[in-house]
Amino acid sequence: MRYGIFSDIHSNTEALDAVLALFKKEGVEKYLCVGDIVGYGAEPQECIAKIRALKPGMVGGNHDWACVEMTPVEYFNTYAREALFWTKSRLSAEELHFLRSLESVYTAGEITLVHGSLDFPEEFRYIFDVESATSTLELLKTKICFVGHSHLPMILSLDQEGTIHVHRGGRAELGKNERYLINVGSVGQPRDGDPRACCVVFDSDKGIVEIKRVPYDIRSTQQKIIQAGLPRVLATRLSEGR
Repeated sequence: MRYGIFSDIHSNTEALDAVLALFKKEGVEKYLCVGDIVGYGAEPQECIAKIRALKPGMVGGNHDWACVEMTPVEYFNTYAREALFWTKSRLSAEELHFLRSLESVYTAGEITLVHGSLDFPEEFRYIFDVESATSTLELLKTKICFVGHSHLPMILSLDQEGTIHVHRGGRAELGKNERYLINVGSVGQPRDGDPRACCVVFDSDKGIVEIKRVPYDIRSTQQKIIQAGLPRVLATRLSEGR
């Protein structure tokens, strides 16, 4: 089975379309969404509709939950809060119900999804490095866990001796006795200095996971954010991948 895994779309239709086109070329058969469909960008309804049409396995992110008062908005910075209030005002009752239905953890076979981390998933803790990944890898009951939230792609593995390894180059062949944590990065708002949309392709038959990047029409996304009256910084940061 070839899986397309993506996260942190943040109402960015152009980036989402680019990722979905990549998945089609890659022969993806099943989709997994690691949360934060909405927030920051200007097209939350369009992104919700596109993702629901895929019928993915999925979890909710902190922005998804904040739109339906399942997590406090006080944790968000000023710009994020403004975008959340704007987003909520434009979603239908049915769309809000959909966001409210999203669970914090999803498990199917050897795959787990969680937006932040497995220790207190409802608190949306960030995984930035080996230290912050340790508790999730130790709690993980399946072979592989896909996370998002930090917008920083990475592949980590835990071996039988309890050592965590960082896989460079954005690609890993899964070892038989190891567990894996993959941060799939962000579709709609990368923060690792690369402005291209980020996602992951996982071939479960071959045991290969790979981080993918794809360019998209950033200028169009920026114009939509500015025209919507959202904070300009949410548009300008897209060009920098920050």
